Amino acid sequence: QVQLVESGGGSVQAGGSLRLSCAASGYSINSWCMAWFRQAPGKERERVAQIYGNAGSTYYAASVKGRFTISRDNVQNQVYLQMNSLKPEDSAMYYCAADRLCSWDPRQYNNWGQGTQVTVSS
Repeated sequence: QVQLVESGGGSVQAGGSLRLSCAASGYSINSWCMAWFRQAPGKERERVAQIYGNAGSTYYAASVKGRFTISRDNVQNQVYLQMNSLKPEDSAMYYCAADRLCSWDPRQYNNWGQGTQVTVSS
C-alpha cells in the first residue's frame, strides 16, 4: 500500500525559505513519478514540480522556476521541495503525489499525501 506523508510547511515572510518533505512507503520512489502540487483557496490544484526516472529528471512550473528545487533521497525514500525567495502568491496547501507516469493533471495521480500548509506574508 502506497503511503505519502508531507511535513515542513509553516508561515514565513516574503523572501524567506521553507523545505517540504514527503516520506513515501510501500514502493520505491525512484521508479515512480513524484510530484508536488499546490492548491490555494478558490483555485485549481496545480503542479509545481516533479522528479522522475533513474536520472532524476525534473520539471518546474514557470511560476517557481529558479526559486524551488525538487530532489529525492532514494535511500530514505523521501522527496523534498526546497522553496526559496517565497512570495505571498506561493501561499497554498502543498501536496505530494505519486504515480507510475507523470502528468500535469492531478486527476492522473492515484496516490496523495494529506497536504502541508504554506503561508507567506508580505
